[in-house]
Amino acid sequence: MTHGALTHGDLGHGALGHGALNHGALNHGADDPAAGPPARVDLAFQPSGTLVRVPPGVTLFDAASWNGIAIDSTCGGHGTCKKCKIRIVDGSVPASPLDARAFSPDELRSGWRLACRALAAGDLQIEVPPLVTRPKAATVGVGRQVILRPAAQKRYLELDEPSLSDQRTDLERVLGGLDDLELRADLGVLRSVGSVLRAADYKVTAVIVDDVLIDVQPGDTTARLYGIAFDLGTTTVVATLLDLGTGTPLAVASMLNKQQPFGADVITRISAIMMEPAAMGTLARLAHETLAELTADVCAQAGVDPAEVCEVALAGNATMTHIALGIDPEPLGVAPFIMAARQLPEVLAADLGLPAHPRARAFLFPAFGAYVGGDITAGLIASGMDRDSRIRLFVDIGTNCEIVLGNRDWLLATAAPAGPAFEGAAIRCGMRAADGAIEVVSMTPDGMDLRVIGDAEPAGLCGSGLVDAVASLVSVGLLDGSGRFVPEDDAAALATGLAARLTTLGQERVFVLHWLGEPGDVAQSIYLSQRDVRELQFAKAAIATGWKILLEEAGLAPGDVQQVLLAGSFGSYLSPGNAIRLGLVPKLPAARVVSAGNVAGEGAKMALLSVRERAGALALQEEVRYVELSDRSDFNDAFVDQLQFPA
Repeated sequence: MTHGALTHGDLGHGALGHGALNHGALNHGADDPAAGPPARVDLAFQPSGTLVRVPPGVTLFDAASWNGIAIDSTCGGHGTCKKCKIRIVDGSVPASPLDARAFSPDELRSGWRLACRALAAGDLQIEVPPLVTRPKAATVGVGRQVILRPAAQKRYLELDEPSLSDQRTDLERVLGGLDDLELRADLGVLRSVGSVLRAADYKVTAVIVDDVLIDVQPGDTTARLYGIAFDLGTTTVVATLLDLGTGTPLAVASMLNKQQPFGADVITRISAIMMEPAAMGTLARLAHETLAELTADVCAQAGVDPAEVCEVALAGNATMTHIALGIDPEPLGVAPFIMAARQLPEVLAADLGLPAHPRARAFLFPAFGAYVGGDITAGLIASGMDRDSRIRLFVDIGTNCEIVLGNRDWLLATAAPAGPAFEGAAIRCGMRAADGAIEVVSMTPDGMDLRVIGDAEPAGLCGSGLVDAVASLVSVGLLDGSGRFVPEDDAAALATGLAARLTTLGQERVFVLHWLGEPGDVAQSIYLSQRDVRELQFAKAAIATGWKILLEEAGLAPGDVQQVLLAGSFGSYLSPGNAIRLGLVPKLPAARVVSAGNVAGEGAKMALLSVRERAGALALQEEVRYVELSDRSDFNDAFVDQLQFPA
């Protein structure tokens, strides 16, 4: 078992922060029952076998998070998402009022509780369901061909040995063999260059990134030159290992961002840091662990030593990038939403916690604003928005939706607060896009078809399934234009094969998508509630208001848009027809709406492979005008107008 504990001085309520752990400082002395509640309680988390000791009164969610045990959550432990489900195997935890709404009576009797509401009052053994760490994610995007000219390169050199008539220094000798380049050298190179030259009989390979000599290696290693492109998302992180000599992708991997216990969106993570400054270090560490695990994964797949990775490129939103670099993101979360810098200074891969070459460089895409970050810069490069004469609309749908409108002559950008509905959060039966998630829903008045990720038994509803379900219900008439379920009598006349699924749970009307138990037992079903529909309406209204305001700024009508690009993991699996049906995108022929895939990851790959594309990313800083929505007097009225589903 591994051990973790809070030190004696941390018993004050204000000291129970994410950084308060002192591993190895366990006090195994017996507590005196007569003295009141125990000073510590033992918690055994299964199946990891991790044992922790915490003061009584700490929530199981916090106890797990402090000790690196991941429990599913999208609200950061604030009791709103109802996803932090755990089971008490041994010990007693009273059910809270929120537990009674999240679990059936049988589940409560079996020990199921919400970790954020379960207090550690005595010793407990807790079962933590496995967390989905490999969600279904878009790992490729539209991309375009580039001229292969990476910033990283290797040169094989056969140098003259020194003599009394040639007393150049070791560094001068190497740089002399690279006289077509103006280079500077890292201190680490000076520490090893002499011994490497002599051991290799002055036949060596120089490793260069941009204008920096980062290594001198014995022999000819020019055939082994690698880089990794990262898309550092709030929910999902994707890594692609590239052979920089040929431009060939060698391996790709994705996983859930390990920061997820702190919340599903950037605002909850910023809030965690504002409430407990020590959380900053924890979140940075979790970002580094995520990137490091993916590095090890892709390198293992391709049989590459991580130390051979000499450059990485990272595309991420401003908050994720700030946290990964240890920069306080708090100013991003409050008006006037100020970044530390648009363009970051020179960064090493080691600054991101990566087990790459110790002097490997990291290229981080610049951001346009606090909520239109480097991932969007990368996406614009990959999609060629700055090269196309057509009017195009780029929409990256997520908890924060980034929108860009324009062509090669002008570009406008903004961000809309869509919320976590598209990630499956804030939805009663919502889940991430993983095995068991309903991802496609199609209906006719006579019946319904579902498609489930992994062809598994349905376990919940992910974002694309949510959009499909609502669009289908609107199409068959069971949802009216205001988003309200129609009366039961009308439902029977409109859709005889579906009307029986439109029922109530408590005081709320719901539509059952799949019976988990006996038909008729609504509590044991996967359903879409009236509140879920409202969550989707709020999200789609925010997005539609964003592109509508950009069109007004440009003096254009929706019909002037010649192509819509749906970017990101969610956009990859979203039905263009249903996006149009709900008003997520302008009402255009479906052929004009294209799933662009992981364009942020594609842009990161392009930046590794071509210095020209990297220069283009930097040039976009002068070409894109950012439109702030939060201070516009017309935003609220426009938002209300977009709540309705289009006729």
